[in-house]
Amino acid sequence: MESNAQDLLDRRWFGHPRGLSTLFFTELWERFSYYGMRALLVLFMTTAAMEGNPGLEFSTGKAGAIYGLYTFFVYVLALPGGWIADNIWGQRKAVFVGGCIISLGHFTMAGPLLGLPDNGCFFLGLMFIVIGTGLLKPNVSTMVGDLYPEGGARRDAGFSVFYTGINLGAFAGPILTGWLGEGYNWHYGFSLAGLGMVLGLIQYRMGAKYLGGAGLLKRTDSAAKLARKTRVTYIVCVAAFVVIAVAGWLLLQRMALEDLAQVLGYTVIVVAVLYFVYLLLLTNHTRLEKRRLLVIFWLFILSAIFWSGFEQAGSSLNLFARDATDRMIGGWELPASWLQSINACFIIILAPVFGSLWITLARMQRNPSIPLKFALGLLGLAAGFFVIAWGAANATDGNLVSPAWLVVTYFLHTVGELSLSPVGLSSITKLAPSGRVGQMMGVWFIGTALGNLFAGLVAGRLEDLTPVALFSNVAMTICIAGLMALVLFIPVKKLMGRVD
Repeated sequence: MESNAQDLLDRRWFGHPRGLSTLFFTELWERFSYYGMRALLVLFMTTAAMEGNPGLEFSTGKAGAIYGLYTFFVYVLALPGGWIADNIWGQRKAVFVGGCIISLGHFTMAGPLLGLPDNGCFFLGLMFIVIGTGLLKPNVSTMVGDLYPEGGARRDAGFSVFYTGINLGAFAGPILTGWLGEGYNWHYGFSLAGLGMVLGLIQYRMGAKYLGGAGLLKRTDSAAKLARKTRVTYIVCVAAFVVIAVAGWLLLQRMALEDLAQVLGYTVIVVAVLYFVYLLLLTNHTRLEKRRLLVIFWLFILSAIFWSGFEQAGSSLNLFARDATDRMIGGWELPASWLQSINACFIIILAPVFGSLWITLARMQRNPSIPLKFALGLLGLAAGFFVIAWGAANATDGNLVSPAWLVVTYFLHTVGELSLSPVGLSSITKLAPSGRVGQMMGVWFIGTALGNLFAGLVAGRLEDLTPVALFSNVAMTICIAGLMALVLFIPVKKLMGRVD
């Protein structure tokens, strides 16, 4: 029996542990469901209720705020999701439970097919997806690392394979859910996203035998103490959910959803600033550690700015694809959501190129530093928005423009993403003081969440601004941030000290 178990673990998948295939396809289907639904989200919310394929007929401002809040909480809930896995369930159970809740969310959004109310199903479904993603997303990546206890280059290669699965799912999701959702019925698209997650869960269960001990709870507490901790955690989670729901409902009676989202964003900024002030002034960290904390704060700001622009893909750029882009091919109209797959396609093509480029430059001792890569990422993103602003200028007076404008924009955005995003988490692990790596990871996720929140709010300005004005403003803001990062990268690099 023991020999059979060891045989299963010894099997290889393209030179990697067989368990990598289990996690590869789990994440592929989860990203299929997430990006598939995301591609439909703003389009569905802003479509008129009297259309043949009716939507919710929300204003652009309200739809943008909902999109921003949704993506904000997806990242924020990764923090308690990781804690629950580390202390209560283990990553393996957290991933499965999270996937089940995600599926429930997608199928709940499709509830109107059974005659259930549109608005109630929509918001309840989003809530389930946010909770499920918070449990699944951070923990499946942790399990990949567990498959390579020896670490090193082999683990890096394993993560590269894993990220290919992410982008394959992100590529296929908008195409298939968009075909059903836009072409036939929005709720068919949501159902397909849920079905994708179910397929991921089935193969996750079937492939669990290849995972060995990866993702199992490393229990140090007694059974009784673990049971008490579990009960307390459940009570705290339910209480927090009730408090947040009631507070949100009360605030919505006094202010618009857009205003509530802004208040949340500014509150997070104030809390983040106060937290770093505390670390710099009231802790016993060394001088080098405090200098590096300043660097982390600077990267936190740049990251939030980057994602506030990059995440326009699912909101303002998605609306531009629908309303201002000529998508006719012969007598057939390309679904607007299909253009959401371009970024994932470029990542699959360009990620190996960038990986080879950094290695080659490192051998030549010319590899850009972390702050310089951030600057280049922001400038690449800004260049994309200058391109789409130019394209939007040609879309005045009802003239539709070529999809090539969006293709070039997404190409430049992908170049920016590959310059900034892969080094983000790695830089935190290198710069964080000993004993605060987990906290700094949390701060990094909060920065990403903040960027997503403001991305939705910025997209909502399409209600008052023309696409040209909106994209130009975004381009200028990000360009200024990129130029500041470029000017300051040498002093920031000095603050870091030597980083391997």
